[in-house]
Amino acid sequence: MALFTEAALRNLATQHRSAQMFKSADTILREAATTSAMSFEVFLSHSFNDAELILGIVAALKQHGLRVYVDWIVDAQMDRSRVTSETAERLRQRMRQSASLVYAHSLQSGSSKWMPWELGYFDGFRSAVAILPVAQTTQESFAGQEYLGLYPYIDITTTTLWVNRGVAPTRLFRGDAGFKRFSEWLAEQRSA
Repeated sequence: MALFTEAALRNLATQHRSAQMFKSADTILREAATTSAMSFEVFLSHSFNDAELILGIVAALKQHGLRVYVDWIVDAQMDRSRVTSETAERLRQRMRQSASLVYAHSLQSGSSKWMPWELGYFDGFRSAVAILPVAQTTQESFAGQEYLGLYPYIDITTTTLWVNRGVAPTRLFRGDAGFKRFSEWLAEQRSA
């Protein structure tokens, strides 16, 4: 198993953008209209400074059949330059519509004021939280930093998305196994 790398995510983002270019305007509008009441398997907490990497993560998660919420994709009408209480309430609503929160940990995530808030809010009402470390090289491993090390983290093989226990407590990762398929972990979190 390995972590996602920046290079692999940038490649996926390029492929994802190319696929989107061939959609008709009608298809894009229909897809956007159906997201207002839908549920998501993943609320993707991230730094907006990582936009290209986030597109790659979205593409990877969609390849595994997951519906992913990203604020500037699903709720493009929100004004990121003027945050209001309505912005926070919309994010709370979207988190309640999501089965899990995936925290995209990158070099830029430390500059985000929203990511710690999203993590704390989500963990407060649902414990299905996993860290997705973005590595610089394929040789890196994830030890976590500060409180991020308390959560399980995501690894990937060529065909499978895994959740690695790390040092996560039982409430965040049940059983004795060191890792589980993401789908299995998510099903357990939903039944909790």
